[in-house]
Amino acid sequence: MRLWEKHDNEGNIRCLLCPHLCLITPGGRGICGVRENCEGEIKLMTSGVISGYALDPIEKKPLYHFFPGSVILSVGSYGCNLKCDFCQNYHISQNVPSGEARRLEPEELVRQASELRGNIGIAYTYNEPVIWYEYIAECARLAALEGLKNVMVSNGYIRSEPLKELTELIDAFNIDLKSFSNEFYRRYTGATLKPVLEAIKMISASGRHLEITTLILPGLNDSPDEIRQAAEWIAVNAGKGVPLHLSRYFPMYRRSDPATPPETILRLKEIAEEYLDYVYTGNMPGTDGGSDTRCPSCQSVVIRRSGYSTRITGLTDEGKCQKCGEKIIS
Repeated sequence: MRLWEKHDNEGNIRCLLCPHLCLITPGGRGICGVRENCEGEIKLMTSGVISGYALDPIEKKPLYHFFPGSVILSVGSYGCNLKCDFCQNYHISQNVPSGEARRLEPEELVRQASELRGNIGIAYTYNEPVIWYEYIAECARLAALEGLKNVMVSNGYIRSEPLKELTELIDAFNIDLKSFSNEFYRRYTGATLKPVLEAIKMISASGRHLEITTLILPGLNDSPDEIRQAAEWIAVNAGKGVPLHLSRYFPMYRRSDPATPPETILRLKEIAEEYLDYVYTGNMPGTDGGSDTRCPSCQSVVIRRSGYSTRITGLTDEGKCQKCGEKIIS
């Protein structure tokens, strides 16, 4: 898929990957900082460039209903198509280093992933994987041939055409729904809400595994009404069985707000649970039960979690509740 088009006879081209639709001059780059106009076509300047590489618990993505208790090779690069002033990974998302960098070609990454004991696949994460599109697509195709799963942790700010191709390659998504307010998106991320909602609907309709995360910032996106609207929208448009992770914010990057009070997260969890079967708390070690999975039918605890330690206590091999037979894990 060609993700750009010529704009005029002066060498300017338009990137078609995300809703920014950046008009890029010769030698220039888009908002993401990694997609460059090289002689009239887009070149991904970070293809194979690795910022992070680790064998992570799948719960760290966070994905709680996709092979719980497993580990996955997680890789990331640099750059992002959003400009969140509260970014938790700003040192790589808002930075594109020049000069020498660690590189892994797709064949080598997949080879290493396939040789890691217990590893279920590759997670494209840490910075924003949307802007790494061509590299991810190639890796995902090769990984699937080796029987590996592909996971994408993304802000969901992508146009429908390239997302359609990704839903054919990626097995599980965690989408970061930063707020249910377009004003919040425009003011604090430099983007808009609607494309993210469309991405969530499209992923859900594709049948791929989907979970959603919202980082709760005090005074910005923590109102009960907003969380109620978001949870109800998710239930209607993606399904009440889609897990929602409400994550506690700690001051980072350009913001110095106080950390989100734990009681705020717990109150919002209760509200979201009026609409969704599975709502989890994140970045809250020591909170009893906030990360456990309960059967929505009989309320039995079927998975217990402490930090990134996971213990399956009440599931059958088919992912059903041992007590009542409710399907929990797809």
